[in-house]
Amino acid sequence: MNDLGHIGDVARVFGEKGDLAHRALFLWASGASALLVWSLKELAASNKRFNDFVQEVARLTRLFDDDA
Repeated sequence: MNDLGHIGDVARVFGEKGDLAHRALFLWASGASALLVWSLKELAASNKRFNDFVQEVARLTRLFDDDA
């Protein structure tokens, strides 16, 4: 049997048992979960930078108000 026939047999076995679909679903879910974790980390970092900016503006406002 040639290699293409063997690959076809493997694909048929995965198709019949649904193993390939389960693996594809697992890969999709893993990728989506990893993207969610990365997005949440970026959002947290962005919120921290924005909070630092607001605190600095408040500090400057207090500084200028004290001079007046």
